[in-house]
Amino acid sequence: MLVVVAPDKFKGSLTGAQVAAAIEAGVRTALPEAHTVVVPVADGGEGTLAAAVECGFTRHHATVTGPTGEPVRAAFGIKGQMAVVEMAEASGLDRLPGGTPDPLGATSFGTGELIIAALDAGATQIILGVGGSACTDGGAGMLQGLGVRLLDAQGAENPRGGGPLASLETVDLSGLDSRIASTSFTLAADVENPLTGSNGAAAVFAPQKGADPEQVRELDAALGRWARVLVRELGTKRSNALAASPGAGAAGGVGFAAMAVLGATRRRGIDVVLELTGLEKALSGAVAVFTGEGSLDTQSLEGKTPVGVAQLAAAHGIPVYAICGRNQLSAEQATDAGFTAVRSLLELEDDVARCMSEGGPLVQRAATLLAEEFLATHAAPA
Repeated sequence: MLVVVAPDKFKGSLTGAQVAAAIEAGVRTALPEAHTVVVPVADGGEGTLAAAVECGFTRHHATVTGPTGEPVRAAFGIKGQMAVVEMAEASGLDRLPGGTPDPLGATSFGTGELIIAALDAGATQIILGVGGSACTDGGAGMLQGLGVRLLDAQGAENPRGGGPLASLETVDLSGLDSRIASTSFTLAADVENPLTGSNGAAAVFAPQKGADPEQVRELDAALGRWARVLVRELGTKRSNALAASPGAGAAGGVGFAAMAVLGATRRRGIDVVLELTGLEKALSGAVAVFTGEGSLDTQSLEGKTPVGVAQLAAAHGIPVYAICGRNQLSAEQATDAGFTAVRSLLELEDDVARCMSEGGPLVQRAATLLAEEFLATHAAPA
């Protein structure tokens, strides 16, 4: 019997590969005759590169500019002429020195440099996975990393970061790397938020990056200025509409710059990753699928990894079992999402700290319990 194991990471506790190994061990405890196929997946944000490497991409490294200007060693993936660039590698919250946020000054400059490194490695198709970013700069830094100049009223270089965009006067696109024009970009992002406004990048996400209410207002106004100046330079109504379009506010506004200047096509992150990893092909002949992530909640229903896996498996009539650290879905929501059954680590251990520190054994135990449930409800094939 074939069982497919396709989980995401448990952030702060286990990587996707570690979760998969624990599930696999748990399944085999209850189903020793099972043949398991592991397909680590992600939702387009953090973990996307790891999933790509597991399915045949080669990991490359480059030293780029971190979110507050310090050099960081960042990775990207290459397979043929396709590259996977994970924004968090260069400009993520985990790249902040000492974890100290810089809501006004953090920049996505390093993400642009990482794209340059992918182009230097021969990429002509780039998947840009966003999520976990430390900045709210509208993607201005990313474009600066690609050769674009941002100038103030005196013609001097505008400082990097979201706050300084308030003094932006001119965007000079003449230095944009010429290879961008012949490169196709896919923006892997689930965020539906526009660039500015009450549901925009600053209002919704900047507080998670250390911004206080006054800084949120400052960033929102600066992003509005950024959009107006860039639209004026591009001279197209399309770019103006993009500022208000779903996904423009992704990763502090990187979505806007990627769509407006790089011509990126936005797709659900989970759809991009499932296509990359070939999960649908792996489902052929499977009797069950095991998936999971750290938390199952209402945000999961908007396209997070386990729900994407469940939807794909359900289309093939395969039962799906989910393991999570915390489950905040009602039984009805879980069923509607496509899950046959869900087990949380907090059902097995009510101490959150122990769930984090002993995640592997707990995931394995949960997988065994779910596999036993599968056995009790499904006749084992000959």
